[in-house]
This record gives sequence, C-alpha cells and structure tokens, in this order.
Amino acid sequence: MRICRFATNDHVPQVGLFVDELVIPLSAAAAAHARATGETPAPFQGDDLLDFLPPHGQYLAAARAIASWAERSPDALPPEARLDLAAVELLLPIPRPSKLLLLAGNYNALILDGGGQPTGRAETFPYLFSKPASTTLTASGKPVLLPRISPDRIDWEIELGVVMGARCRHVPEAEALKYVAGYTVINDISDRGLRSNPQRTERRDDGWFDWEHGKWHDTFCPCGPCIASADAIPDPQRLAMKLWVNGDLKQDANTDQQIFPVAAAVEFISDLVTLEPGDIISTGTPGGVGHASGTYLAPGDRMAAWIEGIGTLASPVAAEATAGAAAPLATARR
Repeated sequence: MRICRFATNDHVPQVGLFVDELVIPLSAAAAAHARATGETPAPFQGDDLLDFLPPHGQYLAAARAIASWAERSPDALPPEARLDLAAVELLLPIPRPSKLLLLAGNYNALILDGGGQPTGRAETFPYLFSKPASTTLTASGKPVLLPRISPDRIDWEIELGVVMGARCRHVPEAEALKYVAGYTVINDISDRGLRSNPQRTERRDDGWFDWEHGKWHDTFCPCGPCIASADAIPDPQRLAMKLWVNGDLKQDANTDQQIFPVAAAVEFISDLVTLEPGDIISTGTPGGVGHASGTYLAPGDRMAAWIEGIGTLASPVAAEATAGAAAPLATARR
C-alpha cells in the first residue's frame, strides 16, 4: 500500500492512496467499498499517515482492505475517487518529524566519486548528520530554492527515506525492520560551495562545518511523494533508484549497494538515541551527484527522483527571493 497526504481546491489536507498518476481519496474509496460490499464505512479521521501504517496504525487493517479492494476493482471507483495527480497538491507525508537524520558516505560509488577509498561495514560506522525538519522538508512539486548567500554549487542526492512507526531503543539489526512504518523518497540537496566568512582565520574543522551548514538551507530536503508501507516493501535492500535533471539521467543505482543497510542503520541510531514514530532516516546517496562532474543546479531546472515501489519525487528549482523582499506572514501548508 502506498499512501499520501494531499489537498484539492478546498485546501483541506486529506489522506489518499497513491497510484503513480492517480490519487484515490481514502474517504471516497471507503464509501465506494462500503456500497460495493455492504460493510459499514471505515471511520477514518485526520491526516496523520502513521494512523494508516505499520506496525500499530489504528486504521491499518481497514486501509489495507480498501486499498486491496480498489486495486482489484478499479472500475468500481466513482470519478470523485480517481483524481489525476496533476490536479492535486501533494503535501509532506510526515510534516513535522521529531528527528530528521541522514547518513553520509553510505555508498562506495559516492566515496569513489569524491576521491576516497571504498570501505566495508567492519572498517567503519555510519556517519550521521541532521537537518532542521521544519524548514528543509519540501513536498513533491514544491521548488527547491537556491540560497542567496551561496547559489552556485547546489547539488542533488537521491536517497531512500525510512519512516519509523514505533518507538525503539537498542534494537538489534535482526529486529529493526519491525519498527519501520514505511519508506519514502528523499532528495538531500547540498550546497557544495558554502564558505562562511571567507576572511576567517582557518580552524581545523571549518571545512566540515561548511559542509554541514550547506545541508541546512530552506527547502533542502524534498520528501515524498508518498509512503510505501513496510509490508509492501519487505526487503528495502532490493530497490532500484534513479534521479534525472531536466530529463538527463544522473544517478542510477540500487539500495543493495549500501554499506550499512536499513536495519543496520536503525540499530546504530537506536543505540545513540531513542527513535520515535514519525522519525525519518535518510540512508545516503549513490554515485552520480553533480559535484563529481562540476555540474550544479540552476533556476528553471527540474529534478525527478524515483525509487522502485515508492514513486517519483518531483522538484523544480528556483532562485530564492532577492534581497529586500518581505518574508511571508504565513507558511505554506506542509
């Protein structure tokens, strides 16, 4: 089951089944299912996708049944239950996760692109960093903004995102996937050219902090278009992944190339900090980033990041507002 948050012209967030070029409002599908089967409509409320996902979603069983029925009986769905993807506004699957954690250097192809040496699990450990979720997470279809302070070397990074579904601490790798709600697509946008205070007196860690701060610009973590439930992807280490810029294929890999697979990453992180429902872990990017060839994003570019079994995360690129422009008084729906 693939599930998303979306809005139509009434701007009210809804839950929908995601079917590539279609969104099926779950409420409309539930009503159609009830008419077809004579069952009582499922009492869905709210737009928190964790309520519809493993392992403990209160609406999980009902949503699964309706999704399965809709897949078997697409002709039974009325027009209002079949919305063209272009006619809806996709919203963030998890708008405010308590933690947004990302792995760096988790594919040897990326390490080689950067001039490093390949490594194995026994020789290293997962490198982790974080992004401010409330200002970096950006829904599919919403623009990535090239920051005014450093716009010229902005890079793409397709990644498999893991959405936690249950609280866990010190979970062993063999048990880790039981705590996962599902998977999404992340594009870990990176500023490769940030150099804070060029007149600075150089200190040992300045380069590292430039790298870290270059991850933090507003809109620098596109996420979506949906969440594929964990039961729909029993093995997250067998997923093809591709990223295009303006139709040109830039990244083409598979999650089986990860140094630390999803379960190992969850084990490692849960030994450091308690993972909670809704936390997002992004598992690193393969080779093919722009930095390897000196190719970067420009206003008007369009990125498409696709992962097998999940879908395509679409991200247009625009320049940040010019100096002196007033900040908006209200934030956009997340």
